[in-house]
Amino acid sequence: MDVLTKEQRHHNMSRIRAADTKSEVLLRKALWKKGVRYRKNYTALPGKPDIALTRQKIAIFVDGDFWHARGHQDRPGEQVASNMEYWQKKLARNVERDREVADELTELGWLVLRFWETDIKRDLAGCVGKIEEYL
Repeated sequence: MDVLTKEQRHHNMSRIRAADTKSEVLLRKALWKKGVRYRKNYTALPGKPDIALTRQKIAIFVDGDFWHARGHQDRPGEQVASNMEYWQKKLARNVERDREVADELTELGWLVLRFWETDIKRDLAGCVGKIEEYL
């Protein structure tokens, strides 16, 4: 059972952002500092990549550990204690959609790079280095 009331849970969930997360901003600022210019949340591409390097055709996604079932791709929703059926379906669909978007972008000739939010927080220089390998 949830320890928060329905109103409290609604308030918390409404504050979760789809764009400009801390990890995303960290990565963007590091790229900008290196002189890499990009489009953010590029709506012209499927999946609306968090960062799009249009000249090089590189789409970069910053995936939240919870929302993209990090460590649980084969068992999404396992990390949730309440309303498991809903969350298993929700997170499984997120993982499936990630694959579909990556396939679609690859067919369009784009390179797709995905970074986990905790990897960016732990090793920002490593993530930027990986992007620079493809530039």
